[in-house]
Formats: sequence, C-alpha cells, structure tokens
Amino acid sequence: MTERAALFLDRDGVVCRALVRGNKPFPPRSLQELDILPGVKEALQKAGAQKLVRIIVTNQPDVARGTLAREVVEAMHDRLRSELEIDDVLVCWHDDADGCACRKPKPGLLLEGAERHGVDLAKSFMVGDRWRDVEAGARAGCRTVWIDCGYDEKSPSTPPDHRCHSLAEAVEWMGASAQR
Repeated sequence: MTERAALFLDRDGVVCRALVRGNKPFPPRSLQELDILPGVKEALQKAGAQKLVRIIVTNQPDVARGTLAREVVEAMHDRLRSELEIDDVLVCWHDDADGCACRKPKPGLLLEGAERHGVDLAKSFMVGDRWRDVEAGARAGCRTVWIDCGYDEKSPSTPPDHRCHSLAEAVEWMGASAQR
C-alpha cells in the first residue's frame, strides 16, 4: 500500500469564487469570470510542503446541458494549472441524469485520482463547499472538510471531519491533524 496522501479539492467555492445568485452557487461562465480565491495559492503551497498530492475534482454538468462549452472549462483549468501548484484536474462532464460513476456525490473522480497518483484514500482529504463534495469524500474513505459558505441548500448528510470557511483554514487543520 502506498504512503502518499492527497488533497482533493472542489473547484468552485474552494479554489475559485463561485458566482452566488439568490444565495445559491454557480460556476464561472468564462475565463474572465474565473477568480482564484484569496489565500488559495499559499494554501496549496503549504499542502505541497505537507507532501499532499493536490487534485481538483469538479462536476461541470453545464457542458452536458449544452450551456457551457467544454473548451471554456478546459481553458479555465489550463489557467489554474499555470497559476497554482496543483498536480491534476479531474472533471465529470455529466449531469445527474447520466448516471455516471464520476459525478459527485459518487466517489469516481477520487478513486480515479487515487489510482492515477498512487494515493492512499484513508490518509487523504476531500475539501468542498457543498454536500456532494463531503459525501464523495466520505464514500471514497477520505477525511472530509466542508467549507461552509452559507449557501441556501442542504448541508452534508454525512458530517464532515472538519468545518471551516476557507482552504487556508482547511490546510491548517490538515497539518495539525496529521501530527496527532
């Protein structure tokens, strides 16, 4: 069994700003709307210093719905790769109706990331701002962190291991919990 651990990250609301309308989160619609949140770059550097493999795992159902071009999403990910210390970006391009194994709350993206990067899921973390992220992490066997943005939607049904308000806070907790 491998000794590597990963930091799995949701994209919108964790790494970059979700567009909030009516107290509900929506993804950026263009490269110009992609706004990396304050403190993310430093938090990812700190996670790297903790020897965590950093993998973004994101649902992008607007591509399946035909309301956002895949090329736009890929350009956003190219920008994130160029500006941030991340090791991979894994995307579910499906909508719920597709019944795929990769759409969170199913753990498919995390399982793929673990296999691709030789990661031990029990030593890893999933950080997200929505119930789907926490549920996917729990189903994959990761410790989970919920960034509570106060959205008007259901909370995770599986209690997260930690609750905070930013990726920086999450990474700080991970460092402390790894030393216990």
